[in-house]
Formats: sequence, structure tokens, C-alpha cells
Amino acid sequence: MRVVIAGGHGKIAQHLEKLLAAGGDHAVGIVRNPDHAADLRELSAEPAVLDLETATVDEVAEVLAGADAAVFAAGAGPGSGVARKETVDRAASALFADAAERAGVRRFLQVSAMGLGRADNPATEEVFAVYLRAKAAAEDDLRTRDLDWTILRPGRLTDEPGTGQVHLAEEVPPGEVSRQDVAEVLAGLLAEPIALRRTLELTGGNTPVSEALSRL
Repeated sequence: MRVVIAGGHGKIAQHLEKLLAAGGDHAVGIVRNPDHAADLRELSAEPAVLDLETATVDEVAEVLAGADAAVFAAGAGPGSGVARKETVDRAASALFADAAERAGVRRFLQVSAMGLGRADNPATEEVFAVYLRAKAAAEDDLRTRDLDWTILRPGRLTDEPGTGQVHLAEEVPPGEVSRQDVAEVLAGLLAEPIALRRTLELTGGNTPVSEALSRL
């Protein structure tokens, strides 16, 4: 299986690339910074240097050509301003979906976030509210498309080692989850044609990932 991952140098993506390589699959990570290419090669992933904020649909579709699945795991990241929440968290997601359609890649996983409704809470910090609205807009865009999409909304992300125990459903209580466990869930969603055209929430829990996936 060939999987193209937008945001290929992100922490979730690197965990996923390692899992895919261990399973005999081929991961292609899209990275903006050419200096990050060596890091992906160390994970047995193929780097594709491309800036999703400036690339054309045809350029992205060329990377996606022949892929079995696309994973949008990109984000502007902490410390970025309002403008990049729009250009990365919303616009780049739409561009990646456009390119997947053009390249004929039907399976599309999108990493979003829980609690998007907090954008309308007056207590929510302004830039974070923009981020939440961008993620919501990216979800809304994906739902209109004729793709085999799944939206995964993790809770608050941590860098703790994965436990392999999660709470995965269409709605779960707020909580945190390790990036490693998010990657394991993504790998499971890629391995089987499950949860198509569904939005799932994910936190740490007490159900093994394989069992949580089978319940879907």
C-alpha cells in the first residue's frame, strides 16, 4: 500500500510512517523544508518536498498519482498566526483533497481536532478560535466530496508513549491522547475499509486499538 501523508514531518506523521514501514507499506511524506527529507528517509519513508501553501493542484496530484490512500496530517502549528491557520489548516486541506480527486485516490483520512464548537466561546483565545474554525471548514469541505473519507478528531495531543488503549467513537468525552496512539489508529483505518464517510473522536481509554477499530 502506498500512502501519501501531508505534513510528513509532523509528530503524528512520523509515527505513522514508522508503522507503515514496519508493516511493509510505502509511506510518502510531503514536507515543506528540504532539510527534513533525511529524517523521513531514516524512517524508511519517501520524502516529497512541496509547499502546500503555494503548490498547484497538478503538482500535488503528481505526488499522489498511484497512491492507495491520502492522509492530511498537516497543521500550521503552535506559534503561527491567523493567516497560516487559514492557508494550512483549511486551504491546504482543500488543495490536498482536490489533488486526491484529480489523481483518483479515493481513500482520504483527515486529522482534525475535538471541540471545534469552542470557536464561538468568548473565552477562547482569538488565534485558537481561528484555528478551530479553519479545521471545521476543512471538515465541511471534505464532507462534500465523493471520496472515501474518514475524519479523525483527537483530543489534546501529548508526546507520551502510546498505550495502545483508546476511546474511539463518533462522540467521546474530552480527554488527551498520545500522538503515537493517534498514528496507530490511523494505520488501522488505512488497513481496512472501515468508518467510511464518518467522523470519529479519539482519546486515551481502556480499549485496545484493534478492538476499538473492529467495533466500527
